[in-house]
Amino acid sequence: MCGRFTITHPNEAIAALFDAVMGNDLPPGPRFNICPTQPVAVLTSAEGGRRLRAMRWGFLPSWYKTPTDGPLIINARSDTIATKPAFREAVRARRCIVPASGFYEWQTGEKGEKLPWYFTRTDGAPMAFAGIWQRWEREGLAHDTCAIVSTDAGPGMAGLHHREAVVLEPADWPLWLGEAGHGAAVLMKPSAAGVLQCHRVDPRVNSNRAEGAELIVPLAA
Repeated sequence: MCGRFTITHPNEAIAALFDAVMGNDLPPGPRFNICPTQPVAVLTSAEGGRRLRAMRWGFLPSWYKTPTDGPLIINARSDTIATKPAFREAVRARRCIVPASGFYEWQTGEKGEKLPWYFTRTDGAPMAFAGIWQRWEREGLAHDTCAIVSTDAGPGMAGLHHREAVVLEPADWPLWLGEAGHGAAVLMKPSAAGVLQCHRVDPRVNSNRAEGAELIVPLAA
């Protein structure tokens, strides 16, 4: 599962990595504590090529009358994404990639406290979360919204959680974005061993108001 993440790489570097045209509406970085409902940079692909653009993190089904009309949807489960009415059209026609530098996951301590861990790729490269997106329109309002696809946890989660975000490898980006034919469903799997690494960080990140580079610094033993 992914409930908070970071983007410390510059927007220009992300756009170059994905060979995408950079939109002028991207939120500025670096960002060390991205929370649901905030704008995030999202990669989409169409006939005109790839584009890095801003979207609301929090998928809004078409039947929501307002952005708060139902549950906040930030993740879509890989095992039900093709059948749930909220997602089944989006996963066929509107897949996207959500770039990230890292993400947080929490462990419950002996006294019930929330102990945060910070995950990155072991190779230091940005992550590419599999995502889906949808435009929500109602009474003159329009929002492009997205959710991150989650799957069963793999070995890199170190037993901290039973779910994890789907992290795509560069060779798989064209297939997920619909540029390389059909069969993207096979990509919705856990990260292989050795892809992810993690370290404990300060509990200050438990607050969605916290920000700053110190949030991802390894916690002293």
